[in-house]
Amino acid sequence: MRLVTYAGADGARPAAVVAGDRVLDLGGIAGSVTALLSSDAALAAAREAVASADADSLPVLDAAALLAPVVPGKILCLGYNYRGHVPDGVDPTANDPEYPDVFVKTSNTLAGPNDAVVIPPGATDVDYEGEVAVVIGRRAQRVALEDALDHVGGYTILNDVSDRAWQRRQSQWALGKCSDGFAPLGPWVVTPDEAPDPQDLLVEVVRDGVVTVSQSTSTTIFSVAYVIHHLSQVLTLEPGDIVSTGTPQKLPAAQDAHRPLADGDAVTVRIAGLGELTTRFIASQESAA
Repeated sequence: MRLVTYAGADGARPAAVVAGDRVLDLGGIAGSVTALLSSDAALAAAREAVASADADSLPVLDAAALLAPVVPGKILCLGYNYRGHVPDGVDPTANDPEYPDVFVKTSNTLAGPNDAVVIPPGATDVDYEGEVAVVIGRRAQRVALEDALDHVGGYTILNDVSDRAWQRRQSQWALGKCSDGFAPLGPWVVTPDEAPDPQDLLVEVVRDGVVTVSQSTSTTIFSVAYVIHHLSQVLTLEPGDIVSTGTPQKLPAAQDAHRPLADGDAVTVRIAGLGELTTRFIASQESAA
């Protein structure tokens, strides 16, 4: 299933996308997408509702009404998880690291698939990162590697927007990663039964009509299963939490032509089997005043 959260007349509602462009309200089964993902009974009821729905009688999906599909308690991200993507000055052919490079995006960063990202006042080098994001469906605490994927509720897309100038000012990345709205998420969650192999997805980013990133998740250093296993040894992953799996390196031409994001820019992250997430960037009114 493709599960969405949409803005209804009485607030946020969970729903399923049916027949590609119709929406089936699931609010009578669970109060949120997270509640659906965390309950086998609710998921079974949702699948039954989708299977028996008359698509022609359902309303057409209004993309403008979509909100972030889940509201995570934690957003955990990986740095340099694709082969060839390394810190400045590091040999891209060097041996793989022993452990994942993990950082946190705080709750204020969450944005929906239709929310514009406001470029903070004084920001000089805002950049994009298109990533496969894992949505936790079952509580994960010190899980074994072979059981890790059982805790996945689904997959979605995250744009790990980053202020490179702030990121370079310290060894810790938080201030470069955690401006308001710097984690657009969506447009939906694809449940594992309908999602492609997470280790065989083509991740692409398009800016100004040009593909700037194109690389398969088959080239990640740490698999989704390993990352969930690894993280759960230290902290408990709860339903709705997001684990974002890192970005590939930009293509050489895009690296050479690097230009910070500016007012009016738009970036589309497209991932095979998961869909597309387009984010618009606008200047801060404070900076314009």
